[in-house]
Amino acid sequence: MVLTAGLGTRLAPLSDLKAKPALPVAGVPLAGRILRWLAGGGVTDAVLNLHHRPTSITAAVGDGSLFGVRVRYSWEPRVLGSAGGPARALPLLDAERFFLVNGDTLTDLDLAVLAAHHRASGASVTLAVVPNPDPLHYGGVSVNEEGRVTGFTPPGPGNRGWHFIGVQAVNASVFAPLDPDEPAGTIGGLYGEWIVNRPGAIHAMTAAASFFDIGTAADYLETCLAIGRSEGLGDVIAGARTVVEPGACTTRSVLWDDVVVAGGATLEECVVADGVHVPPGVRLSRRVVMPREAREPGASGECIGDVLLFPLDANRRRVT
Repeated sequence: MVLTAGLGTRLAPLSDLKAKPALPVAGVPLAGRILRWLAGGGVTDAVLNLHHRPTSITAAVGDGSLFGVRVRYSWEPRVLGSAGGPARALPLLDAERFFLVNGDTLTDLDLAVLAAHHRASGASVTLAVVPNPDPLHYGGVSVNEEGRVTGFTPPGPGNRGWHFIGVQAVNASVFAPLDPDEPAGTIGGLYGEWIVNRPGAIHAMTAAASFFDIGTAADYLETCLAIGRSEGLGDVIAGARTVVEPGACTTRSVLWDDVVVAGGATLEECVVADGVHVPPGVRLSRRVVMPREAREPGASGECIGDVLLFPLDANRRRVT
């Protein structure tokens, strides 16, 4: 199961246009990249849960055949959370054990190794963890010498925990007792209770896997550029029917479909949404650029002609 129902609040304003899993990452929808990695690990069937801007996900993923898996969808009238979502989807999953994957991160974790570790440990939940890349910003997972998860620590100077990369192997019995219509969480919710009441039920598998986070618009840009470089796309990633006119200067930017960057315009570290016409002579740095008509009621943003601008770093995490 891929968790794709969230609101993507920190990703705003991009998540006002599309659900986070539908965002293009170097030409491929984020959810599509996750599904392609799952298929490479031997997964044949996946369930995605839907709530926020659901048609953007179904349009990007379809039946999953483009990415090598069969996809079905679990609709949530309200967001049910990382435990409530799987509880609702159990009839579609129809398995005693399955992978549970966050829909906003990318990794190259070996799924076969995780599955084998989960079976061998006898745990109900096995979290894939890596050394924490940024303890000030990412919470931690405390693990004892036997591999048991003993707690979760908040981000900050005292955080010594491992970093959970959003991939876990789980038993369906973990979620079966839950009300499929009520919200519930895993980390910070159900799993915290299990650590106290069922010691050893939750394990962690340490790995050396890669990890890309798409939490904010700034994270999204950096992830797109990193993957674009690894795939030989350079430092400007342009979507279908996008034109950068002669005399325009564009560096380290992501341009979605049907974008026109007029001659004389300068873009540096920007994300430009579908259909935007960047006017000539404009100089923009670290901005999200959207069509003016995409403004949500009550939203902020600076207007320049038919273009709406937001700071790229508006929702970046801050440590207090």
